[in-house]
Amino acid sequence: MRHVAMGFVAVGVALMALAGSPAAEDLEVGITSEMQSVTVETIDGPVEIRRIQDQNHEIRGDFARTSRACPPFCIQPFTPAEGVTTIGEVELIEMLNDPAALVVDSRTVDWFKGGTIPGAINLPYTEMGDRLTRLGCEPDFDGWDCAEAKRVALFCNGLWCGQSPTAIRAMIAAGYPAERIFYYRGGMQSWRILGLTVTGKNE
Repeated sequence: MRHVAMGFVAVGVALMALAGSPAAEDLEVGITSEMQSVTVETIDGPVEIRRIQDQNHEIRGDFARTSRACPPFCIQPFTPAEGVTTIGEVELIEMLNDPAALVVDSRTVDWFKGGTIPGAINLPYTEMGDRLTRLGCEPDFDGWDCAEAKRVALFCNGLWCGQSPTAIRAMIAAGYPAERIFYYRGGMQSWRILGLTVTGKNE
């Protein structure tokens, strides 16, 4: 079935800078000075990404923690592999708005179910090397043919999370072109710190 094949792919994503609508006039906290909010298509229907409007809001819970044991929770390098482009939130939103690109939550399923970026698909880093068909590669006798690989952005929990860097290195080792990989290094922690919309259990 088509929707199964697409999985969690963000299809037909529509960027909506709602500057002219009444809702936009009520937003005191925009994404950028030109972009009040963005609506993306997900398998559950359209979801509006906007920032929390309460200007006294503070992040709490796991993502408020500043320190974790290292290893394994070590600060990640800015670039996880040569040829990969590191991006921020605005660039990630642009990729959510691009039907030809994919945004991948590379965390394990339990983390994904606890809350993710609207429109992201879940490909756990532990399975990445076996699931490249989801990203446009085809199996061949030598491993993978990634000539038609999609532009893909990966993220995990934050600056201290090694799941997406591990996934990226596995993809490149399997033959995925590094120049088609983008790394959202800030991950869920930065996304939440900025008060951006999260879908899932801990919305």
